[in-house]
Amino acid sequence: MKINDFQQAINKTFGARDRARGLERSFLWLVEEVGELAEAIRHGEKSAVEHEVGDVLAWLVSVANIAEIDVNSAAKRFYDGCPYCHNAPCRCDEDGRPS
Repeated sequence: MKINDFQQAINKTFGARDRARGLERSFLWLVEEVGELAEAIRHGEKSAVEHEVGDVLAWLVSVANIAEIDVNSAAKRFYDGCPYCHNAPCRCDEDGRPS
């Protein structure tokens, strides 16, 4: 599935409810899911990590839908490598600064 297909699927499935909830409350759900992902990683449960990655991705796309952001366009700056050092793999230092 392509990223824009996923965005459309999330919008078709949850769009009306997400827009009714609003951007701020939907963002808070995303943050909660990131916390659940952190917990799954901490416990080392691969199936739980996979589940939570899916939840985080879905909520991120929901936030993008509410904000009318095309996720594919937002991701374009990463297509050809690091947007800072312009290399793949990235050659930035540990703090994310181009070296």
